[in-house]
Amino acid sequence: MSTTKADERNADQIAYWNGAGGRHWASRQEHQDIVLAPILTAALARAAIRPGERVVDIGCGCGASAIALGRLVAPAGRVLGLDVSGPMLARAAERLPPELPVELVQGDATTYAFAPGNFDLLFSRFGVMFFAEPARSFANLRRALRPGGRLAFACWRAPRENPWMMLPLQAAYEHVPRLPQLGPEDPGPFSFADPARLERILGQAGFTAIALEPFDLALDIATGKGLDAAVNAALEIGATSRAIDGQPPAVLAAVAQSIRKALAPHQQGGGVPLAGAVWLVTASGGE
Repeated sequence: MSTTKADERNADQIAYWNGAGGRHWASRQEHQDIVLAPILTAALARAAIRPGERVVDIGCGCGASAIALGRLVAPAGRVLGLDVSGPMLARAAERLPPELPVELVQGDATTYAFAPGNFDLLFSRFGVMFFAEPARSFANLRRALRPGGRLAFACWRAPRENPWMMLPLQAAYEHVPRLPQLGPEDPGPFSFADPARLERILGQAGFTAIALEPFDLALDIATGKGLDAAVNAALEIGATSRAIDGQPPAVLAAVAQSIRKALAPHQQGGGVPLAGAVWLVTASGGE
């Protein structure tokens, strides 16, 4: 894996994904891949990938999307998996089948020196919402596309539509301070919730034929392993893990109890399904 110079305006996100955030996701890779598998499947279907195509996987993380893409474009195609997170890329490298045409690179999509016009598709599963200047980042990515190339990605809709994340977080707030309120232009998991903002950013970056399709589903945060597994997942991943970071054991125990109480009514056998809401986004890179 190689590295490229990052945009200093993305420094906070890069630090997080190379610190606790990246380590948490890497340690829970198998669990998260199961939880998010239906979204990856839906995004890949919208991308209409063909064998032999060249693809950039933006924010490839622990490798689920890059591996899936590699299988779809093999043997003659190529996938460039790009991410800022060293811990997550290390996990991806451990999992990557050696026969797949996938290259993993640690770098910032805002500044990465793509070979112009070299790719057929820009793809991402939740890897594009963290840019400090998203129009600039997408403009750099678009330059990587050949004429007629395309973009396909999944991003979260509004927090209120995603109780799989917000229900545990609200339970944690009974015991810990709230995370700083993010502004509508700040990077974060819900920064593309507003469809008008998302269309504006992609248009400013030069994309055309922009389409946003709402995709609603139930996410089993327990992966069929019961309420304890759901509570552990909520404590170790995402906004709740950030909110409780550094808290003493007594507070963590109280948070876990409150999350358990909040999740228990949603348990169905071994599963704890909670609503999730996503945009499936497609666009053309233009001529």
